[in-house]
Amino acid sequence: MSDSQSQPTMSLEEANAILTAPGQMFEIGQETVRGIPTRVWKSAPPTLAAVLELSRAHGDKTFLVYEDERTTFEEHYRQAAALAGALIERYGVGPGDRVAIAMRNFPEWAVAFWATAAAGAVVVPLNAWWTADELTYGLEDSGSKVLFADWERLERLAEDLPRLDISTVVARAEDEIPAGTDRFEQVVAEAEPVTSLPDTGVGPEDDATIFYTSGTTGRPKGAVGTHRNICTNLMSLFFVAARGGLRAKGPDAAPAEPGGGRQNAYLLSVPLFHATGCHSILVANTAAGGKLVMMHRWNPERALELIEREQITTFGGVPAMVMQVLDSPDFDKRDTSSVTSIGYGGAPAPPELVRRIKQHFPVGQPSNGYGLTETSSVTTMNSGDDYVRRPDSVGPPVPVVEVKVVDDEGRELPVGAVGELWIKGPNVVRGYWNKPEATAETFTDGWLHSGDVARIDEDGFVYIVDRAKDMVIRGGENVYCVEVEAVLYEHPAVADAAVIGIPHEVLGEEVGAVVQLRPGATATEEELRRHVATKLAAFKVPVKIWFRDEELPRNPAGKILKRELKAELIGS
Repeated sequence: MSDSQSQPTMSLEEANAILTAPGQMFEIGQETVRGIPTRVWKSAPPTLAAVLELSRAHGDKTFLVYEDERTTFEEHYRQAAALAGALIERYGVGPGDRVAIAMRNFPEWAVAFWATAAAGAVVVPLNAWWTADELTYGLEDSGSKVLFADWERLERLAEDLPRLDISTVVARAEDEIPAGTDRFEQVVAEAEPVTSLPDTGVGPEDDATIFYTSGTTGRPKGAVGTHRNICTNLMSLFFVAARGGLRAKGPDAAPAEPGGGRQNAYLLSVPLFHATGCHSILVANTAAGGKLVMMHRWNPERALELIEREQITTFGGVPAMVMQVLDSPDFDKRDTSSVTSIGYGGAPAPPELVRRIKQHFPVGQPSNGYGLTETSSVTTMNSGDDYVRRPDSVGPPVPVVEVKVVDDEGRELPVGAVGELWIKGPNVVRGYWNKPEATAETFTDGWLHSGDVARIDEDGFVYIVDRAKDMVIRGGENVYCVEVEAVLYEHPAVADAAVIGIPHEVLGEEVGAVVQLRPGATATEEELRRHVATKLAAFKVPVKIWFRDEELPRNPAGKILKRELKAELIGS
């Protein structure tokens, strides 16, 4: 990498000012959203249907790749338009009705998503890992009128579907389908062929999605996202990409149009039923003309095979996935020279990962984003040289988003102080589906209470210190799990790590850790404890370290299931 590529020629503030100036693509305006003055992207598409219309300009370019199947943008558009018509005419779906999707990452997931949005209905992506009871809860809680399911989810719901009174469309059926259900491919084939989307009258403030959070206690809550929320996220991603190019090339270079030049190829390694997979990957690539390569299930060796075969330019997921690719015995056997970007989020990323990415992908730019289901994915983004210099930060907020750190009373704290991160902007969802009390507890005058412990430096860069509920409190001292985990990751033998609290009669809690070692590596508990002790105060050093041969348990969003680990190891 040349010096001109590695060293930005202008500051973040200068680049922001150029790109958001009046008349520019990323000009910022102000609108009243749900009674609250809010900064917005003036040129953002008004609805998801408008984004789908944009995608048609990419024509015969390959859009979706699954195994040996390929779908072009035009083919996808026609399928989605036909299915939108079928939802309206065949199933009586109208604006505001809910349509659920319960399937793994298949091309049909994308078609069902865009068809539902184009019909003016609300997409309800359900967690494909859920049990029958959990899936039934999601269908009943959302009041979904239609369900798109794959064969595995259909079998899981077999006993519950008859009483749910929901029209069911089955993708990739492996046998005879139950009476009263329809085959996905048949519904599309029998739909009236159309060349345009229906006029539904849906606007920016109308509901577009209900994503269920992975809540640690009680039933999941449905976060209701509007068209403005999701289209804001799309523009924010485009902005971050344009800003990176501008800073690298200088003010005299015209910012590249999204999707311009060589077609980007994105390896989809996270579920589409998660906000990152849907909003930041599916929606962004649909608009920008990127090729989306789907995996049947995550496997680092298969990922490397697809990176080589499909000339993948971007991959990522959660930090552990990137680590697994770097640690794979196949890494040096595959051509990874096409990779120019490694992006991840959904879980804290250890600074050690940045160094390893720069080592293994000389032309690859690492990036780490921060956001929640309730922020429609992106809130902050740290990329390129900024990320190399501040590898422990998730970056500054995108220009239309405001952040602040507050104390327990909601009072804003000074620069550098640690407290709860609050977020405000056009990306913040309007609340939780049919849960007014939970909505009132989590949202205050447009500000989302993130539940994350953070600090913000003098340059506006955000540092996520920990999840409030995951913090270990040892004898009155706060131990931020992410800090200890980051140090463990720096040990050359450690592939994955999770810090948990161990109950203690006097101290309340002590620090414990669960570690998975890299293939072929060895390390003792005492060795790792000494390693942490060289970096952190004694009260932060784990008193007990458990070693696991298998991967640490994670939810589909990539977050380690610490409650599950604690229950397994210490019974609480």
